[in-house]
Order: sequence, then C-alpha cells, then structure tokens
Amino acid sequence: SLPATAVAAPQSPANTVPIRSFPKGFLWGTATSAYQIEGAPEEAGRGLSIWDTFSRAKKTYTGENGDTADDEFHRYREDIAIMQELGVKAYQFSVAWPRIFPQGTGAQNPQGWDFYDRMLDVLLAAGIEPFCNLYHWDLPEALMSVGGWQSRDTAKALAYYSAVAARHLSDRVKNFITISEVTAFVDAGYRYGSDAPGLKLNNAQVAQVTHNVLLG
Repeated sequence: SLPATAVAAPQSPANTVPIRSFPKGFLWGTATSAYQIEGAPEEAGRGLSIWDTFSRAKKTYTGENGDTADDEFHRYREDIAIMQELGVKAYQFSVAWPRIFPQGTGAQNPQGWDFYDRMLDVLLAAGIEPFCNLYHWDLPEALMSVGGWQSRDTAKALAYYSAVAARHLSDRVKNFITISEVTAFVDAGYRYGSDAPGLKLNNAQVAQVTHNVLLG
C-alpha cells in the first residue's frame, strides 16, 4: 500500500495509436564507406586518396588514420557473416575510387576489382542485397594535385569512373548512389577545412566546387 502522503500516478488511457508496420519490401540494412573500414591503403595496386594525405599529416582530431581501420580488405568474410547473423538484408558499401583508378583516370587496377568481386560474391551468397556508393569522399590524390573538385575535369573523371564501375558491377549490383552527402563533404573539406582536403576557400570558390561536384 502507498504511504499516506504519496499520490498515486494517474492511469494512462487505453492505447489508441494505430499499429504501424514497415511497407512491403522494406530492407533493413547497414552502410559503410571505403576509407572508414577497408584499410590496406597501398595494397593490391591502390593509389592514395586525399584522406590518406590528410590523416597522415595528423590533421584528424587525435591524429588517427585509416591505414588499418576495420581491416575490411582482409576481414570482409567475417564482417559479412556478422551481418548475416544480425539479419541484415541490405548493405551499402562504397568503392574506393583510387583502388580502381590509382591515378584517378587512365589505366584500371584489376586487383582492385578483384577485391570487390570477391566481397560481392560472399555478400550475395549470404542473401544480402548490395547498394553501391561510388564516391564517399576519397578523391584520388593524383586528381587533387591537378585541381581536385576545383577543376571541372574532376567531374569528367568521376563520370568516366562511374561508367566503368557500373559496367563492371551491374551484373550483381542493381542500386547505385553516385555521391554521398554533397553538402557535408564540400563544407567540411573546402569551406571549413576540418575534413580532407583541408581547404578554407572563399564563398565563390566553394560555389565553384559545389557546381563541379553536382556536375559530376
């Protein structure tokens, strides 16, 4: 029984909120980006990205870099097994542009494709649908050295890389995302300098970067 001074909490009315469900075909999934998980930045022919350069210059918050990260390049089988155990039905991953085109353009790196081919085979065998993000901020350093996103030529390079990637992957991947979070990486990387490539451009220059990204 309640003490004499205590006041009983009011009773809640009957729950009248209708039960909602996710629509038919809804996919529970998870997402990653290449630089955040893969590691192996100089294995199997991969070129450097602007995030390799930025982080190795100790410009991250406490100086970490992605040289190892989650070691996904070597441990993708284990990670996919965990996803399968969790009941994940969709997985958004990103392709590391410099793993496919070490110089940003020009010759492709077959060893780079070999990694994604093996990963996708295991993913599909686990019953998980792949969603491919083509650009999650890891611009090849070779393109940065000739202007990066301040150059319209980078939009053309992205278009070529995207076309090659779609041709290579579309027998297994049905869903593609071109660029992840445009405003986030343009502002952080080119206006405030807190992310790679660490630039602090004026408003007109940031507008030009944004234009080139959207053109891509």
